[in-house]
Amino acid sequence: MKNRSRFHLSRISIVLLGLHSGSWLYAQQTFPSSSVPATSFSTSDSSSANLTLPDAPAPQSASSSADQPNGQTKRILGIIPNFRAVSTDQHLPPQSVKEKFVTATEDSFDYSAIVIPVAVAGYNYLRNSTPEFGTGGVGYGRYLWHVAVDQTSENYMVEFFVPAVTHEDTRFYTLGRGGFFTRAGYALSRVVVTRSDAGNPTFNIAEVVGAGISAGISSTYYPTRDRSFSNTGSQWGINVAIDAMAFVAKEFWPDINHRLFHGDKSISTPALSPATP
Repeated sequence: MKNRSRFHLSRISIVLLGLHSGSWLYAQQTFPSSSVPATSFSTSDSSSANLTLPDAPAPQSASSSADQPNGQTKRILGIIPNFRAVSTDQHLPPQSVKEKFVTATEDSFDYSAIVIPVAVAGYNYLRNSTPEFGTGGVGYGRYLWHVAVDQTSENYMVEFFVPAVTHEDTRFYTLGRGGFFTRAGYALSRVVVTRSDAGNPTFNIAEVVGAGISAGISSTYYPTRDRSFSNTGSQWGINVAIDAMAFVAKEFWPDINHRLFHGDKSISTPALSPATP
């Protein structure tokens, strides 16, 4: 029995000097009097004046504006899609069917989505997991399109079709606090526990059933000898396990990004402490 290992795996003010009295009146109307000091004029030089206004907020960079409030970025290392991670403390409105479709599409067709199929196809090619695909560029191409279709199929089943029917929230709510084992255990458990659209904990039908449906679909376009119940079941388990590992990576990514790349991180507790709170 051969297992096909596939890892579905956007960061002012301008103060004009002159027309002092008009600027002062505008500032008084716009800001509280306690925060806007009175205009001061120099008696020795009637042509100069100083108008002091509160500092304007610094603009967000394009890269930071693309980040999530919990320190997550849209992509892990710039190459792994991470569009669904939000903080467990965030109170968000229910996902619409359209939003579920959009996240599945982002995970499947974002430029970064090709990285995992390329790597997995290369791995499968080197181990000759499906000899019928042949060798050379043509053989690798066959491995690549099969893995890409596998990934796309699972994304749409787990993130769109099944949760649209079962009214499940497809976002991954990161814990972001506690010790390493607490957070890792929480992340792993999300493959079987998720939130409903109403915000209540519920069994993760979308993950478990969606991954199974995807594995069944996968067997229809692989060679006949791979279309066995055991291979389909094995692939089902691999799909769920890979998603579990992805949840762990998403849970700790803000900490890794902060420590190694000095990225923004709004999680207040030490992330990798072995002790629980």
